[in-house]
Amino acid sequence: MAQPTKKMVVIIGGGAAGFFCAINLARLRPDLEVHILEKSQQVLSKVKVSGGGRCNVTHACFNPEELIENYPRGGKELLGPFHHFQPADTIQWFEDRGVELHTEDDGRMFPVTNSSQTIIDCFLREANKYHVHIHFGVQVESITSVDNAWKIDCKNQTFHAIAVMMATGSSQQAWSLLKQLGHTIIPPVPSLFTFHIRDKRIDGLMGVSIPHVQASLMNTDLITEGPLLITHWGLSGPAILKLSAWGADVLAKKQYRASIQINFCPTYDSASCIDYLRGMRNDHPKKKVVNDHFPTIPSRLWKQLCAFGNITENHNWADLSNIMIESFAEILTSSTLSINGKSTFKEEFVTCGGIALNEVNMRNMESRLHPNLYFGGEMLNIDAVTGGFNFQAAWTTGWLAARSIAGNQTS
Repeated sequence: MAQPTKKMVVIIGGGAAGFFCAINLARLRPDLEVHILEKSQQVLSKVKVSGGGRCNVTHACFNPEELIENYPRGGKELLGPFHHFQPADTIQWFEDRGVELHTEDDGRMFPVTNSSQTIIDCFLREANKYHVHIHFGVQVESITSVDNAWKIDCKNQTFHAIAVMMATGSSQQAWSLLKQLGHTIIPPVPSLFTFHIRDKRIDGLMGVSIPHVQASLMNTDLITEGPLLITHWGLSGPAILKLSAWGADVLAKKQYRASIQINFCPTYDSASCIDYLRGMRNDHPKKKVVNDHFPTIPSRLWKQLCAFGNITENHNWADLSNIMIESFAEILTSSTLSINGKSTFKEEFVTCGGIALNEVNMRNMESRLHPNLYFGGEMLNIDAVTGGFNFQAAWTTGWLAARSIAGNQTS
């Protein structure tokens, strides 16, 4: 049994939110003994793989009202928290610890080293500096409220804490413990994934990217825009990942069998595209159609879309009838493709679902059912599109929990 010499706070989960809470709490309150309990043999594993090993720390969006638009679930509830700790605060926090971030053209922010190990090393240094105790291979078996404190039973030891912060990510075992404490858990489903699609229009084009498309989920009002990437299993890229996030619940209910519609040239609708194609026929009658692609559509994809519309390499623009033009315009602006499954986006597994937010005081991340029980990160029913937003939610919730625990506890 662990016998603390000072009042103990236990952080369950060695991920982004848990570590951020532990470091900030230990810095604010050196009189408290802060322990991180991690069931695996390593901490910060998602930080390690994030952004292809570069760690997409946050996003250069500094207006909370705009920032929350990137959260399919939890955006409204995060508005207040982001007024207290947002990307500008994240940037400053890391800079104060010698970690400089740089911004890419799309707003994503990474350490200048382009290595996630830089972030991990920063956290480990801070944990060591403020004497945070890290326990590996610790499986929590029960959490019990005893005399306004907490008893945390693990396989081979027991911790007694004045406060507990849970940040285990998408953990069924942790959610089961919280159900026993009376909390409501929204069933989790994947929230960030790519689409399995087999279709003649994209077959054999893996690696081809389109800088700007519009993607919509059929029979819903969900529409996204952004780059599209064709992969060996189907479609990926920001436009698809955003659609998967906003449509996570719908797609799960459909067992990832649905249809999407792609506009490969979103500056045009069907009518204006027809006008454009007729203009090409009038202005360039002797040019080969397959060699005269839209500037934003890669030539390999253009040729395949032509073939799908029965336009061969021998067709000049003058050869296209009005019916052929109308059919081709539909292919360009409203191609319908069938989804037949999904894949996790790289190594980054994000889910929606988790603790119902109406049971959490979002000003400080404390349970509304149990005093001195706090939550952070993906434990909550919060998720975001790709781009550093999920990490920002982790930093914000971890920071608020640390501030609250530090202010609530007296020596």
